[in-house]
Amino acid sequence: MLESTVAAIRPLDEAAMAAARELQGRLTKPAGSLGALEPLSVRLAGLAGCCPPPLPEPAAVAVFAGDHGVHAQGVTPWPQEVTAQMIGNFLAGGAVVNAFARQAGASVTVVDVGVATPLPLDPAAAEPAAAAGPAVAAGPRLVAANVRAGTRDLSVTAALTRDEARAAVEVGIRVAGELIGGGARILLTGDMGIGNTTPAAALIAAFAGVDPAAATGRGTGVDDETYRRKVGVVRAALDRHSPDPTDPLGVLAALGGLEHAALAGLILGAAARRVPVLLDGVIAVSAALAAAAFAPDAVGAMVAGHRSAEPGATAALRHLGLDPLIDLGLRLGEGTGALLALPVVTGAVRVLHEVATFDSAGVAEK
Repeated sequence: MLESTVAAIRPLDEAAMAAARELQGRLTKPAGSLGALEPLSVRLAGLAGCCPPPLPEPAAVAVFAGDHGVHAQGVTPWPQEVTAQMIGNFLAGGAVVNAFARQAGASVTVVDVGVATPLPLDPAAAEPAAAAGPAVAAGPRLVAANVRAGTRDLSVTAALTRDEARAAVEVGIRVAGELIGGGARILLTGDMGIGNTTPAAALIAAFAGVDPAAATGRGTGVDDETYRRKVGVVRAALDRHSPDPTDPLGVLAALGGLEHAALAGLILGAAARRVPVLLDGVIAVSAALAAAAFAPDAVGAMVAGHRSAEPGATAALRHLGLDPLIDLGLRLGEGTGALLALPVVTGAVRVLHEVATFDSAGVAEK
């Protein structure tokens, strides 16, 4: 599945992008007056292969959840059980991602790809990955796709085997296909996993070639001592594994979380189907680096929703060549920043659908 998905990813359509640029030049507004929205609309036309591209509606958020063996190194003060507890909160509709999704009219799908502790809900409520429902659902739903109960400690040994990393990537590919098959026209990345900013920092350092201190942030707001420990853990993991950025599966296996690998798969699955993916914060962009290493043309499907307060996010976006749409100092994850940016993406496309041209409106050009 991974190889066939990567093989299906193609460059953006140059003819469609040229048509979008030409149309932007004829709309009733000064050229370039919509700033970043104009090149975004052009890129989305190139992804879809037509001008105007489809409106990115409906939207579907996929929240991948997993736990991390590196939690044992004291990189976060939060207990690991919070991952499972937050899944219960997502499914009850009580998290920030739920509030923002209701505002945006987006569905929320929670995917257990690697939670270590029992979920506080009836196991019968979890759908198998292959039975995921439509993109537009009555409420949040849970997909059961647990590859293993959390990763191993990346500072001691490889976090995953290559087979486990592949399985997690393919969970993301399947979820992308199911959401798109159910009608979603844009996917939004979400994540949940106590301690997951540590593997994210390691992935960013490995793929973007930045120092661990530049890739590592304070996550949930750790104190100075915990932050220094966290940087040391990331540095030790890189020294131990010597990851090769040209081997993305190997990097994910050595350093990644199950949710990071699944998010990389979601991005690849959407890119193969030429559907945009709106990236959230540092977890998402660390996964996006892996997706780009698998298939450089996958970057064409990526839209950076926001600039996370985590420093590694800026390093990753710079490496990907993506500019974030909003910058609000967010560092929550869950998909919250992507949801806030969603109306911006929709507006960029709607302009091409609905704004009159100078000729059709009878407005004089300069």
